[in-house]
Amino acid sequence: MAKFSAEEKLQAVIRYVNGNESYRTIGKSIGVDHKAIAKWVKQFEYNGVDAFIKKCTIYTQEFKLDVLNYMTEFGTSTIETAAIFNIPAPSTIIVWKKQLETNGMDALQLKKKGRPSMKKDSNTQPKQAPVEGSTEALQARIKQLEMENEYFKKVECLSSKQGKITTKDKVRVICKLRHKYSVKALVAYAKIPRSTFYDIAKKLDLPDPDADLKAEIKAIYDEHEGRYGYRRIRDELVNRGQNVNHKKVQRIMKELGIKCIVRMKKYKSYKGSVGKIAPNILDRNFTAEAPNEKWVTDITEFKLFGEKLYLSPVLDLFNGEIITYTIGSRPTYSLVSDMLEKALERLPEDHQLLIHSDQGWHYQMEKYRKRLLSRGIVQSMSRKGNCYDNSVMENFFGIMKSEFLYLKEFESVEHFKKELEKYIEYYNTKRMKAKLKMSPVQYRTHFTQAA
Repeated sequence: MAKFSAEEKLQAVIRYVNGNESYRTIGKSIGVDHKAIAKWVKQFEYNGVDAFIKKCTIYTQEFKLDVLNYMTEFGTSTIETAAIFNIPAPSTIIVWKKQLETNGMDALQLKKKGRPSMKKDSNTQPKQAPVEGSTEALQARIKQLEMENEYFKKVECLSSKQGKITTKDKVRVICKLRHKYSVKALVAYAKIPRSTFYDIAKKLDLPDPDADLKAEIKAIYDEHEGRYGYRRIRDELVNRGQNVNHKKVQRIMKELGIKCIVRMKKYKSYKGSVGKIAPNILDRNFTAEAPNEKWVTDITEFKLFGEKLYLSPVLDLFNGEIITYTIGSRPTYSLVSDMLEKALERLPEDHQLLIHSDQGWHYQMEKYRKRLLSRGIVQSMSRKGNCYDNSVMENFFGIMKSEFLYLKEFESVEHFKKELEKYIEYYNTKRMKAKLKMSPVQYRTHFTQAA
């Protein structure tokens, strides 16, 4: 078969993708088998133009095993597997498979070209096993014993029922334990080749290995009423002792048809210059070293039962905790002043604090500014029309509306207010903040205890 440049391959793929031509028609026109066109299309689907750029690649033993295991587990063809892993020639995978079946894993090791060196490289140190008696060695031994014990119990149970244990029985047991222990360790203990395990496992009608994980993910999602996305669910799984990759959680959530909810815009309280505008001292530095060091505040609007409601909270940048809030049917100055008084009750005397807001008219009022000055609080304001200067508060409003306002049904305004109080309590004490890996109150408690 004639060699084709990357551009020629790309042109053939474009003809197939954009036109009504089949693999055979395109192949015939350029003098190549239709299977080659199919391979190019697959490579382009998974890797784009990079699939046709020649690279000098050295494949490690681990990579080869990953490729072969993937093909075995998911039943993909050599063409599709090669496309997924960006291997130019599918025949390469066939060679690896034959090598593994004929000579075992050692056949997949990299072979150095030329004569072997007689000198030992003093800089190359073999991987050291854990020192005997060390914590790492003891932990590894405990893990090994736990695996052997669980494997033995399951095999013994089968043996008592049917009297004889077959290789297929061992594979079934390993499939039940593979979510907890590595397949490599399990097949070594069961004394069966890894390739044999994957070959038999593919043919067995086995239950979904992720069934328990899917149930756990769905339970977390339901517990938080759809408020958690895949990253926060992954963090919650870690807290529960299950170390799962976030991409796997995302894939499972997609399979289950569940996802986090979208957000909406906020109320704007800017009415031009009413009083005095403070400089932007915060300057998007949203980190704080201790509680009550930096606060942010703003107002957002709700529309319920033909009425408008306005929420004025204040948030601590140290841990994202809502210090307090007020809610009213009109965005009057008292909405903000009452919120400020409630918040100041939690602030120790002579405590240095910076409070940031937008340029809303409430925060420009002389009464508001004087009250801050009386407590020695530094005032900071966002630049005009720049929502990113107070993005933490904006983010809270988005979360609160998507997780609470648009998720629940309310019987009346009073019912809404009661449910809002419950949600703020949940947000502060139970809802995990992704950056902190725990709730705001839990984070503050840990900090206070450590100080």
